[in-house]
Amino acid sequence: MANSEKYRVHEVAKDFGLPTKTITEILTKYVAAPKNHMQVLSDHELSVIFDYLTQHNQVSNIQVIFADTYQEKKEEPAAPAQKAQSAPQKEEKKPAEQAVRQGVPQPAAPAAQPRPQGNNGQQPQQAQQPKPQGAVQQPQSRVPQKKIVDTRKGGDVNLAKYDERLEDLGGQRGQRMQQKAGKQKIRSSSQQRRGGMTFSNKRRQDEAERMRRLQLEIAKKAPLKVQIPDEISVGELASRMKKTGAEVVKCLMKNGIMASLSQIIDFDTASFVAEEMGCKVEKEVVVTIEEKLIDVHEDTPDELEPRAPVVVVIGHVDHGKTTLLDTIRNTSVAAGEAGGITQHIGAYQVEINGKPITFLDTPGHEAFTSMRARGAMITDIAILMVAADDGIMPQTVESINHAKAAGIPIIVAVNKIDKENANPDRVLQQLTEYGLVPEDWGGETICCKVSAKKNIGIENLLEMVTLTAEMAELKANPNRAGQGTVIEARLDKGRGPVATLLVQNGTLKQGDIIIAGTAVGRVRTMLDYKGNRLTQAGPSVPVEVAGLSEAPTAGSPFFAVADERMARELVEQRKAEEKAKAAAPVQKVSLENLFDQIQAGERKELALIVKADVQGSVEAVKASLEKLSNDEVNVRVIHGGVGAVNESDVMLAASSNAIIVGFNVRPDAAARDGAARQNVDMRMYRVIYDCIDEIEAAMKGMLAPKFREVVLGHAEVRQTYKVSGVGTVAGCYVQDGKIVRACSVRVVRDGIVIHEGSLASLKRFKDDAREVAENYECGMTVEKFNDIKEGDIIEAFTMEEIPQ
Repeated sequence: MANSEKYRVHEVAKDFGLPTKTITEILTKYVAAPKNHMQVLSDHELSVIFDYLTQHNQVSNIQVIFADTYQEKKEEPAAPAQKAQSAPQKEEKKPAEQAVRQGVPQPAAPAAQPRPQGNNGQQPQQAQQPKPQGAVQQPQSRVPQKKIVDTRKGGDVNLAKYDERLEDLGGQRGQRMQQKAGKQKIRSSSQQRRGGMTFSNKRRQDEAERMRRLQLEIAKKAPLKVQIPDEISVGELASRMKKTGAEVVKCLMKNGIMASLSQIIDFDTASFVAEEMGCKVEKEVVVTIEEKLIDVHEDTPDELEPRAPVVVVIGHVDHGKTTLLDTIRNTSVAAGEAGGITQHIGAYQVEINGKPITFLDTPGHEAFTSMRARGAMITDIAILMVAADDGIMPQTVESINHAKAAGIPIIVAVNKIDKENANPDRVLQQLTEYGLVPEDWGGETICCKVSAKKNIGIENLLEMVTLTAEMAELKANPNRAGQGTVIEARLDKGRGPVATLLVQNGTLKQGDIIIAGTAVGRVRTMLDYKGNRLTQAGPSVPVEVAGLSEAPTAGSPFFAVADERMARELVEQRKAEEKAKAAAPVQKVSLENLFDQIQAGERKELALIVKADVQGSVEAVKASLEKLSNDEVNVRVIHGGVGAVNESDVMLAASSNAIIVGFNVRPDAAARDGAARQNVDMRMYRVIYDCIDEIEAAMKGMLAPKFREVVLGHAEVRQTYKVSGVGTVAGCYVQDGKIVRACSVRVVRDGIVIHEGSLASLKRFKDDAREVAENYECGMTVEKFNDIKEGDIIEAFTMEEIPQ
């Protein structure tokens, strides 16, 4: 085909009797998508189309193609002159036929042999000579490998109809010109325009008409697909089904549902209506911005590679946690850097026998409570520091319980073995009481005897950490977008918000857009714990980054994302959600809603924290409560201790969704505030049976408390006076709230309840007072109790009836 001749997409489709869409799809798949159906095709593009159609429309043998051609010639011997006259028109108007001849492999025939296309070729008279049979057979024998393929759809296109149509058009024009010879103006304006209408315009009209009919047929056969979400308005449903609102409302009314166009209906109703109106229903899945933006796909085992363990050091105050970390850091720093300044970023990496270990320099409690409460399980191993001279202390027990609740392995480091009064065996004996049996004694807990100060046994401890990590087979995929947890964040004067991040999976690169909680930004700078600049950080590597919009909350997960605009949109959404959450109270477990949660299948375990005035009471209460376990709920005491309920207990309760049970003890001010803020249920009892009965009743759904305690205020006893006939008068200072004359009081000494009773009198100077407000002084006597001492706290409360 000559390059000068323009051959468009829709013309090819028309000539092959195919939809334009088919030709477009062939070009899209093998060359490039055409801009529209009017695009002019190149020789290469035509060759691709012909080859494709040739391969997908093969015929059995050559006779099939020419059988109808010769049959036609016998039936209608047309005048040779007429054929010759129409031949140039066909050459001009039917380039596809020429292209087919060029595109389809032809049999090798002698030069003098006429083409066997008959009424299609340029030699119609020769085609009628009795030679076609030989022409057909000769190439079959000579070139048997080549197949002649008909690329016309169906193979029965009557090419003569175009000639007849043109002749009709020409004849009609001639007749009209003779009839209207006198009306020159009319003929020149209208007839000439009509006569000048090109055949290509006609072809376009035919194609448009055929496409319209085809679309109507498809619409009749295939039902309309409608995507319906969980809830949809009647008007929206009508527009999606391409129906009028009245039709949909009528259908709803027919099924007994009275609904206006603006009314919202559920998925089941909408799908029923749509199916009744002949539509095919699909459930519309709403994809959130978070799902679109954050890649949370599971890694396949072959993508995972070993990573360094993340270790945290926990234990009682002054048992050598910080000293151990300093010793490990100093021994691992290269000699050249020994005198340099180590930048403290809250986490660092050391290498033991070529294997890196990441240490978190975070207070043990924070790593296990506030972070765990936010769902960030960032540590793999815990090193429990116990001083050989002190033994197990209250905070050591708390640390053990925190680590167990987090479900991570504990390595015990018995420190200060260089001291004279050190007794490591006593420590090991005490550990068995808390379920940590040393390996030497047949248990599973690794125990190392070390001296952080004198650098004794540190290497062995680090080897044990490496061994534990190897057993755990810690792996991550470095070949994906970085994600992990914020360890800590602060506002730097020069650099703005700075965050220490621990990469847990993937690789974080400089220039990445990261989103952490309600903070978003691009990683401008990335430093390691020594202050060296990094361009990328893999799994288990702690880095300090600058470039965030604000300081994120410690414990927030962070993700590296691709779309900054969408990330900012998600941050705005999260801020709005936080605002809404702050307004609504959090649903936590309490004895009131315990049974409902059990019934709903939400609660399989009831976690409790027990605090009492003496250790004996703790053990007794613990044993009694754990006996309450049944098939539906397992009662588990996750922590027990002596003394007042403190903030650490509240943090553990909040992160483990536990209830705090107290015996003869009271919560301190920080614990009360924390419990109110985090909706932690605290129950204080004087009698063990009251506690057991109440929790048992709550589990069976029979708990119906009639009264609840409302704390009015606290007053500190500053001085006491003995007055004959009255007893001991306490001179008090009201710390918070107020003290009312007719209230009940508790006398609390060092967090232990000494007495509970009623207030006998309340005076301000010499006058009786109805109530005394915060920051004022007053004098009071407690009914039938005189053992008041300076420093005691008097807690005023009333019992308030709960409305049913």
